[in-house]
Amino acid sequence: MSNDTQEHRLVILDTETTGINPREGHRIVEIGCVEMINRQLTGRTYHAYINPQFQMEQEVIDVHGLTNEFLRDKPLFADVAGAFIDFIKGAELVIHNAKFDVGFMDHEFNMARAQLPMTEDICTVTDTLKVSKDEFGSPKTLDFLARHYRVDGLIDRTYHGALIDAQLLAFVYVEMTRKQSTLNFSMGDGQENGEDSNAIKRLSSERQKLKVVHASADEEEQHKKRLALIADKGSEPIWQ
Repeated sequence: MSNDTQEHRLVILDTETTGINPREGHRIVEIGCVEMINRQLTGRTYHAYINPQFQMEQEVIDVHGLTNEFLRDKPLFADVAGAFIDFIKGAELVIHNAKFDVGFMDHEFNMARAQLPMTEDICTVTDTLKVSKDEFGSPKTLDFLARHYRVDGLIDRTYHGALIDAQLLAFVYVEMTRKQSTLNFSMGDGQENGEDSNAIKRLSSERQKLKVVHASADEEEQHKKRLALIADKGSEPIWQ
């Protein structure tokens, strides 16, 4: 691989808010970002608690654990906007349900009244909610994806904090895009060596045999139940 390969900078981002709709006066109370370079965590993060100047209801507090009292002495969004923009500028943002977070970010940028740019002016955005729809046929929650990719145990999520969720989404994103990354790497390798990346690669007949893992009795029973369920819904299973 060439040493001149351009670094691909990702910022995995999440926010916590006082509610669902910024048009109803709701504000951002927490921003969490983690940086990745070429899909590798760098250890750099951006994290800020923000005074929303808005009284939150208890049901919202129960979600993220941030109380009105805790946020009262925190900076306003306008006070942290510069550092936040500096951290995300030029990066590809990876957000789960980006429409929600970007909507709040742009609302805050606009309210700051300091001629701040909108998100699309300084970043590109990848929405993992849309990616999950392409992958699974319907949009999936971050909790579902974390369980599916078996990364849910890597982060303590007693509360849904922005930095905590951004860290979890980073692990999900790596697993979610692993196949594409492997494909790109393989194609790059072939082209770098002057080889046809689409050429069939022959394996040595002396290679170590692959281990065959047989299904357990319980797994076979679950498989039969799944086939029966598909048949009951009027479809014909293509595998037996």
